[in-house]
Amino acid sequence: MAQQGEIINEPFVIGEEKGSVRLSTLNRPRQLNVISPEVVLKLAEYLEMWEKDDQAKLILIKGAGRAFSAGGDLKMFYNGQDSKDSCVEVVYRMYWLCYHIHTYKKTQVSLVNGISMGGGASLMVPMKFSVVTEKTVFSTPEASIGFHTDCGFSYIHSRLPGYLGEFLALTGARLNGKELVAIGMATHFVPSDKLADLEAQLVRLDSGDVDVVRSTIEEFSEKVNLDKDSILNKQSVINVCFSKESVKQIIQAFEAEASKEGNEWITPVVKGLKRSSPTGLKITLRSIREGRNQTLSDCLKKEFRLTMNTLRKTISADMYEGIRALTIDKDNSPKWSPATLDEVDDENINLMFKPLEDDIELLIPETEDNRWGGKYETSGYASLIQCKREEN
Repeated sequence: MAQQGEIINEPFVIGEEKGSVRLSTLNRPRQLNVISPEVVLKLAEYLEMWEKDDQAKLILIKGAGRAFSAGGDLKMFYNGQDSKDSCVEVVYRMYWLCYHIHTYKKTQVSLVNGISMGGGASLMVPMKFSVVTEKTVFSTPEASIGFHTDCGFSYIHSRLPGYLGEFLALTGARLNGKELVAIGMATHFVPSDKLADLEAQLVRLDSGDVDVVRSTIEEFSEKVNLDKDSILNKQSVINVCFSKESVKQIIQAFEAEASKEGNEWITPVVKGLKRSSPTGLKITLRSIREGRNQTLSDCLKKEFRLTMNTLRKTISADMYEGIRALTIDKDNSPKWSPATLDEVDDENINLMFKPLEDDIELLIPETEDNRWGGKYETSGYASLIQCKREEN
């Protein structure tokens, strides 16, 4: 364990102990603090250690540079596509970590002053307190590249007002700090020039008492007033369109609304939907819809299955094609297969949701006595890999 005031230098995460406060800083600013295997492993180690540490009362997390976290390391997935299950460890660890962030026993505060997207936002939304600024940008754009809304967001999005969750998941629409507070995905809006002072004050508190922490944040926070053109003011149109049964019906309804006066904002959103992976859209819509009737544990287990089947190209290689077009060749011209919604077989979609082999399923702790159990090291898959190594 670190000494008082000591900084534990890790390649991508910095952990600090300041009195009873524990601070973790995502420290890959040039890469927008993307989530790598090292980041997941170190964050999990810190959170478990700090939850068990009687001296630790308050946990803070922030990102270095202009991003909080831009999400998963897409190039890592792309480079591992020709080696089966090369990324299973980082995926397993991340979803297991998501469960523990949602159910953490001590007061957590995320200080989000910049980009917070995809899996990166899973380090923001579930916290007891999530502080955002005018520089905060949130989105879950996974469906557009042939992936699905993951890291617990099939649980989070499915509990948003009306059908806003479907809208955010399918379109990847961006929300700013004020909008996040307005819909309950963040707790406080604090101007960025006050964020450092807030952090310093939280450290001086030497307390994890929820009411004390809330009161302290409120000294720096401002009341949220949505901009006139905020997407949250379009909720009635979103509900009409995104309540439809299928992706095809959603797009058709959305196009019909676009022709009405005052709905010019819809046209570019529809174009984005039509450019997205048909397979990714169908999987994402079903996942969000199922999430409404699932527990957090069920959602994470489902998302793990979807991710593993996506990485294995069980029905499509669209995710790799999406990453290629976005970050490798950067031509922004993905060639989806299947190319249209009508060509995506619903039976194939069913395959994506079926349970995996017993030795690969995500293990979520079921009792408090085993709260930090189910780690990757104890999974059947890790044991299988070890046996193969010993055989060789």
